[in-house]
Amino acid sequence: MAIIFFEEDIKFCLPEKNKTKKWLKEIANLEQFKIGELSYIFCSDEYLYQINVEYLDHKTLTDIITFDNSEKEKTIEGDIFVSIDRVRDNAVKENVTFEKELKRVMSHGLLHLMGYKDKKEDDRIKMREMENKAIALFDVLHVPRETKSPGSV
Repeated sequence: MAIIFFEEDIKFCLPEKNKTKKWLKEIANLEQFKIGELSYIFCSDEYLYQINVEYLDHKTLTDIITFDNSEKEKTIEGDIFVSIDRVRDNAVKENVTFEKELKRVMSHGLLHLMGYKDKKEDDRIKMREMENKAIALFDVLHVPRETKSPGSV
């Protein structure tokens, strides 16, 4: 199980890498998936735009592109490209913190690799519900032990 973080065409250091890896593994585990090899590539708008044009023939900016390299059922392998520029802009538009928007986008890519779609309205609603659950899970996983109440996760 390897989750690797890269940067292309920008300077970006993901905070709390180990916590983030634990969180991503737990999202997968909840859906009975395991992570084989998963790469997150944090990049600029321009870098992701070029990927969008070259591989998907889309001439638009986007916050994320996910490539599924999985060969075994229930084993996640893939590359997830995330535009840090788009995440920053979307956080402002949605009136949320950069950190929350980044978690939304990172979980979004992982959810795609687990089979969740977002082209139809019903699928978009389900995807957003799963993103929100994933974001809440990060907070639950990382509550300091001494502040957890008895019986909490």
